[in-house]
Amino acid sequence: MKLIHCADLHLDSRMTSNLNKDKARERKAELLDTFTRMVDYAAENDVEAILIAGDLFDTRNISATARNVVRDAISGHEEILFFYLQGNHDTEHFFADWEDMPENVKLFGSSWRSYPLGSGSVVVSGLELSMENAAGAWHSLILDPTNFNIVMLHGQEAETGAKDQAEVIRLRDLKNKGIDHLALGHVHSFQHGKLDERGTWCYPGCLDGRGFDECGDHGFVLLDVDEETGACQRSFVPFASRRLHTISVDISGCEGPSEELERIQESLEKAEVSERDLLKIVLTGEMDVEDETYTEFLKKRLEPDFYFVKISDETTLRVDAERFYLDESLKGEFVRTVMAQEDLSDEDKAGAIRCGLRAIAGEEVLECD
Repeated sequence: MKLIHCADLHLDSRMTSNLNKDKARERKAELLDTFTRMVDYAAENDVEAILIAGDLFDTRNISATARNVVRDAISGHEEILFFYLQGNHDTEHFFADWEDMPENVKLFGSSWRSYPLGSGSVVVSGLELSMENAAGAWHSLILDPTNFNIVMLHGQEAETGAKDQAEVIRLRDLKNKGIDHLALGHVHSFQHGKLDERGTWCYPGCLDGRGFDECGDHGFVLLDVDEETGACQRSFVPFASRRLHTISVDISGCEGPSEELERIQESLEKAEVSERDLLKIVLTGEMDVEDETYTEFLKKRLEPDFYFVKISDETTLRVDAERFYLDESLKGEFVRTVMAQEDLSDEDKAGAIRCGLRAIAGEEVLECD
């Protein structure tokens, strides 16, 4: 028996953090397309059930497009069971608004619910955590150890980082409960580990990355369970429409924009960045206070080769004070004056000097680094 464990799809996200209006609209559509492609994958590969461990949508105000696409995908695949457990971003109104709830949708609530699959030897149990039920939830979980038990929860595993607040799940409270696969949602990267001698816990991560805090491969987890023996093969299936990358490039010692661009391109080749991908380049290293990093030029050169490019300058500035010590020009006097300011940090002095030297040279100064 094959099952898909996914979570944190965040359909209908605004996608405007980095993208312009047109690309944000395109990425919203791509998130929906990734969901429908996953359902098609399930149908083509004889997957019996899709376990959605929370945050199917991103907000309570779901657009008509997102609502209808999801409805059509579920209603159009009656042969697939959809187990839907609400997350902290979800709203109870999505399925509640359906006049005729499809028989292939299985929901959970504030107390444990269990659903047998196939011959009955595979059982999916779930609980929607809240402040009211979290404290006693683990004591009320009773499972038949002769079954292959899947338990669905959405929340923050105590030692795993996530960017949003959710109910805390302590793995030690779920040990020795007869769980074979703990299907979790809330953490946006693929993570898994041993729960106890019998079972494993797993966050599949989000189905498609949305921002540069969600870089790398994203997709779902495919379970293949032998109903007779209870043996299970688990595999992570990369499935996102695009990948996001954050790549640090040390440009120390570069003399001019051509060398900086060459060093960036070398890093991109090593990272195997595709033209479909979204890219954030972080420039690092130490630069002389009179040197430029040419961020706008670099961005302009790279933009045609990738779906989206962002460049962040995190280089540090080096001031060679001795070089200006005997300089009797306005530039030398300015540098000595700034270096003498005891209330400024070295970083602030370097930034002020770079800004001032640009102004003295007659360059347009839009902001001080």
